[in-house]
This record gives sequence, C-alpha cells and structure tokens, in this order.
Amino acid sequence: MKQSAVSEPVSANRSSSKQRLRDSMSSLGMLPVLLIVSVVLFQLENSRFLAGENVLNILQQAIYLILISIGQMLVLVSGGFDLSVGATVALTSVVSSTVMVKLGVIMPDSPNIAAFAGFGSTIGVGLVVGLANGIGVSFMRVNPFIVTLATSSVIQGLTLLISQGSEVGPLPDSFVSFVGSGMAAGIPIAALLALPVIGVVYLLVDWARYGRNLFAIGSNPKAAFVSGVRVNVSLTGTYVLCSLLTAISSFMLTARVSSGQPLLGAEFPLSSITAAVIGGCSLKGGQGGLVGTILGALFVTMLSNGMDLVRLGSNYQMIILGIVLVVAVLIDRNRR
Repeated sequence: MKQSAVSEPVSANRSSSKQRLRDSMSSLGMLPVLLIVSVVLFQLENSRFLAGENVLNILQQAIYLILISIGQMLVLVSGGFDLSVGATVALTSVVSSTVMVKLGVIMPDSPNIAAFAGFGSTIGVGLVVGLANGIGVSFMRVNPFIVTLATSSVIQGLTLLISQGSEVGPLPDSFVSFVGSGMAAGIPIAALLALPVIGVVYLLVDWARYGRNLFAIGSNPKAAFVSGVRVNVSLTGTYVLCSLLTAISSFMLTARVSSGQPLLGAEFPLSSITAAVIGGCSLKGGQGGLVGTILGALFVTMLSNGMDLVRLGSNYQMIILGIVLVVAVLIDRNRR
C-alpha cells in the first residue's frame, strides 16, 4: 500500500509534466518556422550571420534575455506580468558594482571576495524587488500593471540616486574576464553559469508541486484556492523568482559591459514579454513553457543581431520588435 501511495503522485506528476510539455510544444505555432526563415534570410543578406564568431555572439547575447524571459514566463503563466524587469536590471547592476568597487578599495588583494559580495547583493536586490511586486499583487490585490509600473519608477529613482547617473567602476578584472567574456570548451562561461539556474526552474515547473499550482492559479485562481492552493504565497514566490532570475542575468550582463550601468536593461520589459508570448505563453495565464520561452528569446536575440548585421537602425529595430509583439498577441488570441 505504501509503495502504491508513493508511486501515484510521482506518476501523476510525470504525466502532468509530459502533458504540459506537449501543450508547450503545440503552442509554439509558427515559431520554429520563423526561426528557420530568419536564419536563411539573414544568411543570404550577410554571409557572416552563421559564422562561428557571430553564432557565439548570439548565444552570449541571448543568455541574458533567456533568464529574464523565463522569469517573465512564470509571471505570465500565473496570470500577471512584470514591467519592472528592466529597472531591476539597472538597479542590480549599480548596486552589485558599488559593492564590488567599495570592497575592492578595502581589500584590493581579494577580488574574488568582492565578486561574491556583489553576487550576494544581487540576490538581495532580487528578493526585495520580488517581494514588493509579489505582496502588492497577491496580498494587496493591486493590478500587476500598476504594481510593477510603480516599482519600476521607484527602482529607477533609487538607481539614479545611488549612481548619481554615472557608471560605477572599475570592476575586478577577474570578474569581468571570467563571467563577462570567459570561454570554456568554446562555450561562453555565462551560458554555463545559466544552465544550472535554468535546470532549477525546470525542476520547479515540471516536477514540483509549485509548477502544478502555478498553472492552476493562472487557469482559475478561485478554483485553485478552493482546491487548497495557497494562491497568495505561490504568487508572491513567482514574482520573487522572476526578480531573482532578472537580477542574476543583470549580474552577468554587468560583467559583460564591465561597469555598473544606471540605464542598463531598458529594452528587457518589451523583449522578455515578446519572447515569452511568441514562445507560447498566454497573456490570460495558465499556458506557457520553458522550451518555447527559450526559443522565443533566441528568436528575439537573433532578430536583433541580424538587423544589426544588415545595418538597420535601432529605431527601426524597436518598431519591428513592437510589431512582432502585436503579431504574437494576435496569435495568442486565436490560440484561445
């Protein structure tokens, strides 16, 4: 009897995980085709697009958006969204850089300690921002648009106060060279560092109770509450997880740009929502997946990279990205 009692939830969990994977793959729609068509068109336009150096560059650029888009995907599945991810990137960059610079002055011979302290402050920023968003949405029952827009404004003000509108640096050379531009077996260190983070999210969403609760909340929060799901706690945890993923991405991106940037990450709210929606997430909640979101982030990054190679101005790129988001929303409506 004990063996049966244990095996039933495990079997059910595996079944629901496979079903969500099938739903996620079926919701990709035209994304695989768009990826292939984009690759062909950009390669025909510029033969350097598929060159090894540029492929690595795309991977390096994509990893930051992938992490943020995964966090955005979790919030979208819950029935909300997070407009504060861009401001969180900037605040994390400035705070972590400030910590590293100050410790670098105090302990000039211990750059690794400064880097670890900077990472600790990164986690702190992610927790605080995530709790502010989560409590506002779940316990105070304020619309996610208002909450995350308000926190974004507060965060931007704090970022400018801390940095005085200037770059923060210099950062430890070992941190910049290892995390920002380091390679291992031909793969960017940033991508290798992101893999275990993505793995943890995969386990949480596809194999833990948290994932089942998240999809239940996004589909029908009242029914989820009646079923015994702690809706407020789960929602708060989701916003915290989104902010943590965003902060970790910012920490690695800070190494890439080699200084704390108070204006870093302004494009991420639009890019992350676009990547998640075009990857199969529904703006109504209850639908989304890790694989589709990663592919969506790769598509958005590849689109930006390809437009750079064909020398399309940044203003035109923003217009095209906005059009892509509108098309993704229309596809989402037809899916439902």
